[in-house]
Amino acid sequence: MKAREEKERQSGRKIGGKKPKAPEEGPKGKDQYNFTDPESRIMKTSGGFDQCYNAQAAVCGQMLIVGAFANAHCTDTQELLPVLDAIPTALGKVDTAAADSGYFSQSNVQGCAQREVGAYIAVGKQAHNQWLDEQLAQQELEPPGEHATPSMQMSHKLKTEIGRAIYRLRKMTVEPVFGIIKEIMGFRRFSFRGEVAINGEWLLVCSAFNLKRLFVLVNA
Repeated sequence: MKAREEKERQSGRKIGGKKPKAPEEGPKGKDQYNFTDPESRIMKTSGGFDQCYNAQAAVCGQMLIVGAFANAHCTDTQELLPVLDAIPTALGKVDTAAADSGYFSQSNVQGCAQREVGAYIAVGKQAHNQWLDEQLAQQELEPPGEHATPSMQMSHKLKTEIGRAIYRLRKMTVEPVFGIIKEIMGFRRFSFRGEVAINGEWLLVCSAFNLKRLFVLVNA
């Protein structure tokens, strides 16, 4: 506000628009606080907004969870690199990673490059029926120009034959894992409170899923 007043004084005329109001001290009537679990956060869900935690999982081609954690971060943008780092080095080096549009950012693309991981991250919502798009994508693609943004470069990368194949695998690995955990195992909400406790609970759920999956693989 002081900067606005100084600018008006120097120019000798008022700046258009509404004059900003000074922030009010103390909590407002619509401010919310969870007394049961203050570490949780309000997050957007398919059913609206709810008090939540954010569960993450890295899944390999055999539909086994190889890295996981849960926290109170409201968006997935800052979770891609940590979930890659959560994969034990004993399992080998990750050379390729696919993720949905919630994980796309220039810093994530750069972080994957620094880790020598080929990133295939959607830059927008991907339709489940993409037959027409795939037929059109078979035509020769022109590479993006030197001034193309990271989003344009990634979009082109996903339209290549290998890009489409790798991203298709994500829909056959990660998405089914979360579907099985929710619908078959019936895990839809945490029973504990606090980040440390819910992280341990999520790791236990992931371990239970892996035991069921290993049983299927061994007896296939």
